[in-house]
Amino acid sequence: MTTTLSPVRRAIFPRAEDTWETIAQREMHGIAPTEAVGLLQSWNMHVFMRPLPPAGSPRAGNPILPGDVIFVAPPAG
Repeated sequence: MTTTLSPVRRAIFPRAEDTWETIAQREMHGIAPTEAVGLLQSWNMHVFMRPLPPAGSPRAGNPILPGDVIFVAPPAG
């Protein structure tokens, strides 16, 4: 019996200070920044659609948490 592993989708754990923009800059070389951010958000709806932390909180305006899995490649087609 032969077993074949499925390809793994590339993902990262973000750094504490990461935003969509910093992840796009670091991980999405050769793609325009605005397009890269849009791609990341579309591949990570589990984070993008999360309610934003309240104003005045340490993470205000940024839904990305250091424990999130952030996909930096599209889903297998």
